[in-house]
Amino acid sequence: MHVLEQRKLGRTEATVTSLGLGTSPLGGCGVPVSFEQFEEVITAAYRGGVRYFDTAPLYGLGKSEHTLGHILRTHKLRGDVTLSTKVGRVLKPASRAKRAESRYAINWVDPLPFVDEYDYSYSGVMRAFEDSQQRLGVDHIDILLVHDIGRVWFGEKYDIYLGQLRDGGFRALAELRSCGAVKAIGLGVNETESVLKVSDEFKLDCSMVAGRYSLLNHEPAKEFFPECERRGISIIAAGVFNSGILAEGSAGNPATRTYDCQAAPDEVLDRVRKLESVCERYRVTLPAAALQFVYRHPAVTSVVIGALSGNQVETNIASLTARIPEEFWTELQTEKLIPAD
Repeated sequence: MHVLEQRKLGRTEATVTSLGLGTSPLGGCGVPVSFEQFEEVITAAYRGGVRYFDTAPLYGLGKSEHTLGHILRTHKLRGDVTLSTKVGRVLKPASRAKRAESRYAINWVDPLPFVDEYDYSYSGVMRAFEDSQQRLGVDHIDILLVHDIGRVWFGEKYDIYLGQLRDGGFRALAELRSCGAVKAIGLGVNETESVLKVSDEFKLDCSMVAGRYSLLNHEPAKEFFPECERRGISIIAAGVFNSGILAEGSAGNPATRTYDCQAAPDEVLDRVRKLESVCERYRVTLPAAALQFVYRHPAVTSVVIGALSGNQVETNIASLTARIPEEFWTELQTEKLIPAD
């Protein structure tokens, strides 16, 4: 078993390992996932030293929470791990409700018979939290993230849902934190602007940000990360492979060699080839470089990655813990593939 580094989130008592396991793929995101497969991934992660697991009501429309909770309980792992889930959606019976509109059309394979409805109000946050407790079978949740509250995600409806948070959602979150039902509060989003905007009005301990900071996208390091550090907001980085290209490489399967969920454009492929050239000279794998580049930033507390097999989990752990010489990073700077600072 690897002994993965553990860090506190913000100024809270919640701790996360350097590598966390995200369970969106295990919810059946575009592919069928059996219970045995789900169990294999969770137990392989635990054996490998992972002590942080992330889920959400959206993942498999309740299926991920149900299955994760059952596995943690039956293997007696709950007391050793940190759990995060999300609010902002309430699940309703599929026969009597309409599914929430989404910017991203997610095809859940064999989900539970529910649909998700956006609700960031006081009652919506409380119901989502209590429903997640029931599905997970736990009496408290360590980290609670407000899911997808961003202008890019909602477009013209953003102010409506942000208004629900202001009118009652923030109060619900504050109550849950103050009574000890959760240790840390944050956002779970695909954009950085919303983190600072919400933080202007409500104290955030952390935020999970997907796909914004990677070996190919350094923009958050300029202003966003320093501001998060100043405000005491720990970053949980997700989507660090930019949806596939940094895991597959330039010669990977075109179907999964994607950048931000789209076919990787030529300029991205050209940059990846340059990265691969330096990796080859130093005998460093591209996934290892991608994972460790993100984790090296002091604003990043944990890197969360999904997996669909025990082998994938082991590969991810090996990538994060592999030794990479400082000369490798220096050459990437010299080649202007990462920032000089």
